[in-house]
Amino acid sequence: MKILMISDVYFPRVNGVSTSISTFRRELMSLGHEVHLVAPDYYVPTEHDPHVTRVPSFFLPLDPEDRMMKMGGARKLCLELHNRHQFDLIHIQTPFVAHYLGVWLSERLGIPRVESYHTFFEEYLYHYLPVVPRGLMRFVARWFSRSQCNEVHGLVVPSAPMLEVLQQYGIVTRAEVIPTGLEPEQFELGDGPSFRAEYDIPLDRSVLLFVGRVAHEKNIGFLLRMMLRLLSKRQDVILLIAGEGPAREALERDAVKLGIQDNVRFIGYLDRQKELRSCYRCADIFVFSSRTETQGLVLLEAMAQAVPLVATAELGARSVLHEGEGVHIAPEDEEVFASRVLALLGNDDERRALAGQGYRYAHQWSAREMAQRLVAFYQSVIERGCNATASSQRRSMLPWLRY
Repeated sequence: MKILMISDVYFPRVNGVSTSISTFRRELMSLGHEVHLVAPDYYVPTEHDPHVTRVPSFFLPLDPEDRMMKMGGARKLCLELHNRHQFDLIHIQTPFVAHYLGVWLSERLGIPRVESYHTFFEEYLYHYLPVVPRGLMRFVARWFSRSQCNEVHGLVVPSAPMLEVLQQYGIVTRAEVIPTGLEPEQFELGDGPSFRAEYDIPLDRSVLLFVGRVAHEKNIGFLLRMMLRLLSKRQDVILLIAGEGPAREALERDAVKLGIQDNVRFIGYLDRQKELRSCYRCADIFVFSSRTETQGLVLLEAMAQAVPLVATAELGARSVLHEGEGVHIAPEDEEVFASRVLALLGNDDERRALAGQGYRYAHQWSAREMAQRLVAFYQSVIERGCNATASSQRRSMLPWLRY
């Protein structure tokens, strides 16, 4: 099978979408399929990949981490790629330029299109447009998602709770729950002591870890307030926050206001192949409180490194987290969450047992199995043809992207 993936983000931009695309591409190609990716050019040196085509892009003032592909150049490059490879299916990964480009290309070439729903926009957009009433932003986000998802022939959703939300929106496109899986090397344990030495973290300090985009929708502020409660009972704890994002400066200020800045470390992006596994391994507990995860891949990554979790279980995380299987689930209550962390820090035997349970549980989430399920879904969409589901209603918040 020949597949063209189109995305508004990819490495070197680090986030869950980039990770998901990379994981599926690698597994699909190992299964013998040809997978090409069209993504923005970030104008920084990257490892050459003959199956990745970079599109000229421009800077986004409100989101300096991302780039927006130029539609004219993207169309030309996609047509050239199709002329050389004759794709069987288009897989759209993101809802911006990539969506409209994918729909246009699908209709022009007469080949089916599927789309992955990675981001819960209802709980996302108002953080970036705070002047707009939250209720209005939710309405717009639901309309936006419904309009786009009903324009494709198949929808890939990373968790059952997220699919339930989309169905409540009125999305009628045939959908399949296919999470991003873990690759075998993610179970190779990193070197926690070396990571601590590199980042000057004493071996006798207790470490809590959050890994992810440092963004408002990740609810990291809750973890800072929880730390204030925890430090009133135990002084040796450090919270490591690994990642970058638009909320970092505000969260650093919040840590100072709370008086916990000496116990909170922002360490930025880490190389996934070299540093991230060791970062997980340096932690005593992985902590997580996001309300907006469509899956929560970092939860499984932490388990794969035999790190126990204390986490809330909202939206997509509910389908990953089960009490006792590598995690103690806590409500979004600072005092209760802190008490669960404190109890686990104080019980080495329980922490080791919980870590072992999580390590075994994470093996159920095989990247190879998820890729095989995706292939089966692709084949079913191709068999149904281009006119089976998608409604070309052509309603869009960004109509200028279509032409």
